[in-house]
Amino acid sequence: MDETEMLRRKRIAEINSDDLTREALEAKHGKVWSTDEMMEEFEAIGFMSPYVVVRMRSTGEKGSLEFSHSPRFYFNWQPHK
Repeated sequence: MDETEMLRRKRIAEINSDDLTREALEAKHGKVWSTDEMMEEFEAIGFMSPYVVVRMRSTGEKGSLEFSHSPRFYFNWQPHK
């Protein structure tokens, strides 16, 4: 049993109930990336919807992004400490 499953399902429902335009996500979370933009700036290390662990290509810093499914946007960059 995945202990995070219920929390992740709740977050997925929250994300998908919001306005998923790029502009709305930027207003709420700051910078937003398309898949191509995210792959240019980050290396994806692992996915567990709605989160992806990434490494910033320019600095090697690890962190997490959230993502929406449709349209697919990545947002809410959080560096790991």
